[in-house]
Amino acid sequence: MVRPKKHLGQHFLKDTNIARKITACLNKDFTTVCEIGPGTGILTQSLLERENLSGLTLIEIDTESVAYLNSHFTDGRLRILEADFLKSDLSGLFPASFALIGNFPYNISSQIFFKVLENRNCIPEVVGMIQKEVAERIAAPPGSRTYGILSVLLQSWYDIEYCFTVNESVFFPPPKVKSAVIRLRRNKTVTLNCNEVIFSRVVKTAFGQRRKMLRNALKPFSGKIEFEHPLLSLRAEQLSVSDFVVLTRLFEGKG
Repeated sequence: MVRPKKHLGQHFLKDTNIARKITACLNKDFTTVCEIGPGTGILTQSLLERENLSGLTLIEIDTESVAYLNSHFTDGRLRILEADFLKSDLSGLFPASFALIGNFPYNISSQIFFKVLENRNCIPEVVGMIQKEVAERIAAPPGSRTYGILSVLLQSWYDIEYCFTVNESVFFPPPKVKSAVIRLRRNKTVTLNCNEVIFSRVVKTAFGQRRKMLRNALKPFSGKIEFEHPLLSLRAEQLSVSDFVVLTRLFEGKG
């Protein structure tokens, strides 16, 4: 059977050494793992080499890739699903917590991370290969010019680690940009101690006009701001997660 074609902005990894390096980033204590967009199964093969793995679920939207995987893998621990990860009911598929890994298609990587946030209590760890610029943005600290919405929302619930950069030459077809592998590990935060819906709105509104002081950037969200606070004299990229929590508490009931 021929290899499946590129789809959904995905570039298939062809280097087995890089595949092992990626899977090595995932904590070996996890016995239940979900892989997104396995394509030809190069990460799958590396994951199946783990002795403590009890269940590996592959979620692949492409029919041709699913046929390829079914013809090349017969391991009893493996479950291959033809489905859209973004539309999947993860709580129904996984009765307990599971780790997430994958070579994420570039054009939906942000959506995948938002899906992770929605299911953060059952996904303790994520290892993903994504576009290098997006990886840098997610891992960026406050004060960085790349620090943004996804940085704040993900860092609220996960510790982020930029693992390593991946060269274009290890893919087919080779992408026009470099890739990178990042790891998200669930932190100890149970609650943000503020309204999480308003928190998300404040973060998104603040970065919508990131060059403005927050007093001006947040006017579309809060209307006329009638109180003083030192944070309002800063720009969005200067605020930590805890600062955004403080700001959200100021606006609760005012939006």
